[in-house]
Amino acid sequence: MAIEDDALDKLAAEPLAAVSARIRDGDILLCSGHDPFSRLIGAASKSPWTHVAFACRWPAVGRIMVFECVQKLGVRAVPLESFISQSSSGKKPYPGKILLARHPAFAHAGGKPATARMTRLADAAVDRLGERFSGAEVVKIGLRIAVGRFAVKMPRSLGPRDEYICSEYVAKCFAAAGVDIEWDGLGFIAPCDFANDPAVKALTQIKTR
Repeated sequence: MAIEDDALDKLAAEPLAAVSARIRDGDILLCSGHDPFSRLIGAASKSPWTHVAFACRWPAVGRIMVFECVQKLGVRAVPLESFISQSSSGKKPYPGKILLARHPAFAHAGGKPATARMTRLADAAVDRLGERFSGAEVVKIGLRIAVGRFAVKMPRSLGPRDEYICSEYVAKCFAAAGVDIEWDGLGFIAPCDFANDPAVKALTQIKTR
């Protein structure tokens, strides 16, 4: 069942302390943000969902890390505590709301059945850590978003290669783990495509700080 656009209005926001023990590797973080770039994504996709990332635990340091691709900074991993407290530009508090969701392929993450899948997911995520975008790549990303506003087929020349918006990065990581997110192939794969995938289920809203 797809996640409805008003899911954040129906789910009460829970503090991280009440949610963290329930978070599993591969869980999806769907954001509805109000900063300028988020509004651009929302307008292009005609959806309240403006950013997507995913979580993985780092047992050695007792942290839940969030893997994401953000404007100007590129691909990075940040502690979940930081992710929910500020925007990628450092604006506090986080300018929006955050939904925790899950794909059933990661429902048993942490157990033996999920080990190989999670290894592939982590490898795909870590291999691109620290990559930054050149000016030309940012322009290319902007053109994909512009194409998305008109719901036309993505020109092959604009397809992502070494540059991504958040949803393209997460989709690539999931694909490496054998999990394909359904989308129509028009414009660009957007955060809302994760919400619209019938396999993805909303869990709770995480209270931002």
